[in-house]
Amino acid sequence: MLDNFWFNVQYGINHVLDINGYDHVLFLMVLTVPYVFKDWKRVLILVSTFTLGHTLSLVLAAYDVVSINGVLVEFLIPVTILIVALYNIFTAGKKSKEQKIGVLFLSTLFFGIIHGLGFAREFKMFMGKSDEKLMPLIEFALGIEMAQVIIVFVVLFLGFFTQTIFRFSRRDWMMVLSAIVVGLVIPMLIESDIFS
Repeated sequence: MLDNFWFNVQYGINHVLDINGYDHVLFLMVLTVPYVFKDWKRVLILVSTFTLGHTLSLVLAAYDVVSINGVLVEFLIPVTILIVALYNIFTAGKKSKEQKIGVLFLSTLFFGIIHGLGFAREFKMFMGKSDEKLMPLIEFALGIEMAQVIIVFVVLFLGFFTQTIFRFSRRDWMMVLSAIVVGLVIPMLIESDIFS
């Protein structure tokens, strides 16, 4: 029982930290870059909202409630990353409006659903014909959350490091990291199967 638990948790961790599936990491980078360590509660809620959306789409797929075009989803995933990265670039240095928090969380939930749908087919194969789907899903989500917290910590630490040691302004750090992500995402969009 404990073996299964750890296997599912590790599967979730590996899903996020997989070097070949770095889209998840890119999304977390652009989601986290506007924040610093003192914003950790807000970042944790954001990341958990993303996990919730991701898990919700896996639940819907596991129980055959939704079936989605894989090519479309694989195109939409880099689109979500690009939207957040460009939003960062255009809002860098501006005072964040507290009332916009609802929009931020709703869009993060929606983007989590899209990212989850991108993984739904593989997850269904992993589940096989098993009747017990809910516990493995929760364990997998726990692994995802753990890996995301690691990435968030690394991004916050790098932000602290660049702003303290190299005297980057918060705005410049946000612009540079978001621009790097845009540069990595554009080839993903161009190479998408949706254009072939």
